[in-house]
Amino acid sequence: MSKVRSALRRTSRGLSHLRAWLDLLAALAATVVVAPTNAQAHAIVVVARPAMGSTVMQGGLGIRLDFNSLIDHQRSRLRLRRPDGSEASVAVARNSAPNVLAGSAETTISGRWGLEWQVLSVDGHITRGEVKFTVRDKASSP
Repeated sequence: MSKVRSALRRTSRGLSHLRAWLDLLAALAATVVVAPTNAQAHAIVVVARPAMGSTVMQGGLGIRLDFNSLIDHQRSRLRLRRPDGSEASVAVARNSAPNVLAGSAETTISGRWGLEWQVLSVDGHITRGEVKFTVRDKASSP
């Protein structure tokens, strides 16, 4: 009879340990489901000037990208890709708002342009993207 009682105690302890492990796994699974994803941590453009797909006149171009989070201006950059494939860096304005990447450039060639950007959000995530737009020659405007 003592062997049976001993076996029952071991089984009972084993079930208690198993139940504790299952509770721990359930808690971990709940944490993973509720935890924010990395996509929420990335800086996302919410407003762009020039706007995606827009047409601007040849000449001075004001650039402004508003993000949904704070960015590190020192480690962020802007680059223009001209219709002929050449590229030019754009100096980032250091005095813009903490969630804004801004600068200015001259658009001297008509055609399709690309504004490539890279930002480091203050949480350490790097995000990159491109705003495509068209530059139209002043002489061809109505």
